Amino acid sequence: MEIRPTTDKDLDVFVDTVHAAFGLFPEPPVEGGGLWWSALEMDRCLLTLTPDGRPVGTAAAHSFELTLPGETLVPVSGVTAVGVLPSHRRQGVLSAMMRHQLAELRAGGEFLSVLLASEASIYGRFGYGPATYTAQLTVERPKADLAVSRARGVADAPAAGSDNGSVEVLRRAECGAILEEVYDRYRRAQPGALSRPHRWWALRAGQPPISPTPRYVAVHRDADGVPDGYASYSVKSGTLTVDETITTDDAVFTALARFVLGHDLVSKVVFKHVPPQHPLRWQFADFRAGEVSDDMDWLWVRLLDVPRALTARGWVTDGELVLDIDDPFFGEHGRYLLTVRDGKADCVPTDRKPDLSLDVRDLGSVYLGGTAPSTLIRAGHIQAHRPDAAALADSLFRADRPPHCLHWF
Repeated sequence: MEIRPTTDKDLDVFVDTVHAAFGLFPEPPVEGGGLWWSALEMDRCLLTLTPDGRPVGTAAAHSFELTLPGETLVPVSGVTAVGVLPSHRRQGVLSAMMRHQLAELRAGGEFLSVLLASEASIYGRFGYGPATYTAQLTVERPKADLAVSRARGVADAPAAGSDNGSVEVLRRAECGAILEEVYDRYRRAQPGALSRPHRWWALRAGQPPISPTPRYVAVHRDADGVPDGYASYSVKSGTLTVDETITTDDAVFTALARFVLGHDLVSKVVFKHVPPQHPLRWQFADFRAGEVSDDMDWLWVRLLDVPRALTARGWVTDGELVLDIDDPFFGEHGRYLLTVRDGKADCVPTDRKPDLSLDVRDLGSVYLGGTAPSTLIRAGHIQAHRPDAAALADSLFRADRPPHCLHWF
């Protein structure tokens, strides 16, 4: 079995192989582009070949930036297009590809890798852990009234989400530059968010609103007319579906929600990719107006260099922990003293007794602050060696806002 990097000449073979692995057929080219594989970086793709040269496996990596807690931007590899032909599964092809890919990333100086898992049971054994979560909120229009603020001591409080801005409806084809600019500002401030490189927008490679699929876009502008948020949506059979709502301002989010909830001839509104702990449900006059579904993991994180990863992110609490970390896939083990002072961390090898013992995949899950270490302690994944270790770990690893990722790749 041979695992080799690809070139531009391998694109058709790569695309055919990954589609066959999933039992799919490639979509025919359409006017305006929009093929997801047009954004592939062929110098970062791998093909696995049998001794007689037949392709049986694929893996790829995108070059992204990931926003860490503390609004720190770091380079990260977005692993994608991982597949093995049904005829060659359970024969070690996937493990060999993942080992090859991760070793190459590490040798190239990268310290983080991320992916979206097609099946949740696959990637834990390669050291990835679920780190961000997302959900869908469905609202029946008769129950869609947003409540008036109940803030104490505020006379004549305005309706939830009111602001001095405005909302304009544009067609997707009219506002590509606005979407790219607003998304880029959003992702730089949102922990867990990934960049969308310009070439993705230019090639229209991805899901709406990147793709050429027809969409309307509600663009919010502030009092000075500057775009500061958008909601991409479509209407079909009386249901309005919002692909994504992009803004870091809760008032702007609510203004966009109010706009789509007031759309005529719509009986139901579906908000896809609602962040965890988002206040929208609390703003309905009827708390049960929003039905939560598709509550699921999204971005999975894999640490390739523990000290570099832990010192790269920002921290909101001072303290220190000794972490005993196993990496079974690489056959490695390390014990580190994590010391946090004034939002910065130092992480060095130590022989002190551990406060926590954990697998590298569990470290990936808590890394962005979206999973509390105490949850994994209660689940039996992490072992705490002193009574206050769980509370201290929760305090240290939390982020200033819950991490969220909605970019598909």
